[in-house]
Amino acid sequence: MATFLHRLGTAAFRHRVPVVVVWVLLLALAGAGAATLAGKTVNTFEIPGQESTTALRLIGKEFGDDADGASAQVVLQVPEGQRITDPQNAAGVAAAVAGLAALPGVVGATNPLDPAAPVVSPDLRAAYSTVTYAVAPPEITEAQRAALLAAVDDARAGGLTAEVTGDATQGVSQIGGPAEVVGVVVALLVLALTYGSLIAAGMNLLTAVVGVGIGALGITTLTGFVDLQSTTPVLAIMLGLAVGIDYALFIFTRFRHELLAGRTVAGAVPAAVGTAGSAVLTAGATVVIALVGLAVAGVPFLTEMGVAAAATVVVAVLVALTLVPAVLGLVGVRALSRAARRALSPGGARHAAAEAPAGPGSRGLFAAWGRTVTTRRWASLGLAVLVLGVVAVPVASMRTSLSTAWPEGSTQARAQEILSDRFGAGVSGPLLVLVDGEGAPERAAGLVTRLQGLDGVALVTPATPNRDGTAALVTVVPTTAPDDEATTDLVHRMRDLVRDDADGATPAYVTGQTAVSVDVSATLAEALPVYLVLVVGLALVLLVLVFRSIAVPVVGVLGFLLTIGAALGATTAVFQWGWLKDLVHAESTGPLLSLAPIIVVGILFGLAMDYQVFLVSRMHEAHAHGEDPVQAVRTGFRQAAPVVVAAAAIMFAVFAGFVPEGDATIQPIAFALAVGILADAVVVRMVAVPAALSLLGPAAWWLPRWLRWLPTLDVEGTALERTRAG
Repeated sequence: MATFLHRLGTAAFRHRVPVVVVWVLLLALAGAGAATLAGKTVNTFEIPGQESTTALRLIGKEFGDDADGASAQVVLQVPEGQRITDPQNAAGVAAAVAGLAALPGVVGATNPLDPAAPVVSPDLRAAYSTVTYAVAPPEITEAQRAALLAAVDDARAGGLTAEVTGDATQGVSQIGGPAEVVGVVVALLVLALTYGSLIAAGMNLLTAVVGVGIGALGITTLTGFVDLQSTTPVLAIMLGLAVGIDYALFIFTRFRHELLAGRTVAGAVPAAVGTAGSAVLTAGATVVIALVGLAVAGVPFLTEMGVAAAATVVVAVLVALTLVPAVLGLVGVRALSRAARRALSPGGARHAAAEAPAGPGSRGLFAAWGRTVTTRRWASLGLAVLVLGVVAVPVASMRTSLSTAWPEGSTQARAQEILSDRFGAGVSGPLLVLVDGEGAPERAAGLVTRLQGLDGVALVTPATPNRDGTAALVTVVPTTAPDDEATTDLVHRMRDLVRDDADGATPAYVTGQTAVSVDVSATLAEALPVYLVLVVGLALVLLVLVFRSIAVPVVGVLGFLLTIGAALGATTAVFQWGWLKDLVHAESTGPLLSLAPIIVVGILFGLAMDYQVFLVSRMHEAHAHGEDPVQAVRTGFRQAAPVVVAAAAIMFAVFAGFVPEGDATIQPIAFALAVGILADAVVVRMVAVPAALSLLGPAAWWLPRWLRWLPTLDVEGTALERTRAG
């Protein structure tokens, strides 16, 4: 592998101008595609084939396309001591409903005071109108959403308390904004401090931006042909920017090392790609395995997210292996600091070469850190495990749901509060029972009585048949909130009741957005252990091939388990328990989004293995050059630790930048990734791994005889050294 990458680096260096031009043209082409072909993203989470999803499709077929349209609930409340049915208040309600019905895009607005179907709270203080649109939630325009909010303001002007909630009020995650800017600025500062050269820092950042730009614009173009989740482009940008900067950093650093060792630019570029490029390719492959492995969950929208993010990582790897060496060929020795360039001037080269083998950080903090961790290995390992174990404790109480809470203080949150207070906690997440087939109205009428007898049911509406009487809908309002575990239990009890009352000619289904959430959450929870086994197994095989060792991959994976525990534990404490939520600008608290844990596991596993590969490959390289096991760990740590810390600082900044500005979906995911990177780089890779490898001694690099037939991937570039020596 190192030999092939050395040749690739040589070709990129020799044809550096055409390579740069090709990448710029690809970026321009991706931009043109995004500008002309992009479509809208979606916010719906469904799994084809599940009962709830199948039933929703049947409702749309049997009751008309409007069943799939967006909706909003406009809640109207009067002061204490008044009734919503009083003549003056009733007139205000009627005026509000008339205004809602006339809004652009609205196909209907129910009158909550209609005697035929009143929707009034038991204490007569509140009522709500359901506003229905002809299009799905992602198709609602900002102008239509603004008109809805303006109509609610008009209702307030009439003396009523008016708030609005529902999927029609929810915007989509936007690409671009302060989050990316914060991450880029911090990355530039870290790179400038690491390199001591603004030119090197700028070129490193520029190559990463080209890669993430192509990836993100390509995904944006794809939205014109495929329904992608609104969070998919944001996740791709977040991950692509982080790995793009880091992969370029690895190669830039090795290039500088080779220059300081006395190589010419023409020799340093291929050498950097052949050595650090091997680590980049291996690390990138691990990330791609982890992301594509999300397909094992069998959830289409999750698979799309994983494949899209993996494609962005593939672009980042290709940029690192081709565009970066081309740019290095153009930059040359200007990638070094002024002091290093003076050392390479005539008369100073021998001095630079003498210092090069130790690499950056040979004296000072990282050297002392490495000696301390490998000397007091038991204490270091125990302390690392204890700290991360304590942070992971909240995982035991982690709850997930497909719905996310509205930001505190928003009109949606105030509307939900009024609905819960006046109508009950379950009114915002009603369950639907669909009876389909001949005789559906009669069977549905029989189910109404039985459903009313279930614990946890607050209200069951009469059966509503479709026009030709071949289907009927029953609405069940739970006594508990949609994200309450008791509501999940109620869904299962309702399905048991429906199955017990089964009739082959008229099947019945339990659905509604709450039931969809229950189904998706259950599917993801069942898939997570399978996903972990698959991805960890594949990564173990890859790392065994890279390091020709059993212990190193096992240590890396066990360290990752500590990382993921700490990441999810901290996220649970902040976004579910509410600890320090103001510090991260968390707008609401409650169960984590169902897809968050599996996405965090997938991304963090790949990134953790990045650091494992880069750090341990330098230790392996030192051991292969004859150093004893403990000294090899110290040497590799001294050489790689500064780069790993810089890379982690950049990734942390990128992910953390999305926390205060992100929406309710992105915030906890970005927070978990930021905490995970911090825990993995600082505690696991900088403390636990070197301590564990020092404890293992020679056994760390042992490979059973019966596995020695495995191919050698040569990440450290041993073949290149033999070639040069020959």
